Amino acid sequence: MPQLDPTPWFPIFMFSWFVFLTIIPPKILAHTFPNEPMTQAAEKPKTDSWNWPWY
Repeated sequence: MPQLDPTPWFPIFMFSWFVFLTIIPPKILAHTFPNEPMTQAAEKPKTDSWNWPWY
């Protein structure tokens, strides 16, 4: 049964995990966001009520 022969699949498995664990994480961790989030002011902005005539 060739499906149970680990000879061709084990090196592929090990190489793929080598790629996943060594090459991909630094690329992901080096990602920077173009717009850093800004902290909001503690004071709430003053909101004016709408003064619309309802007739």
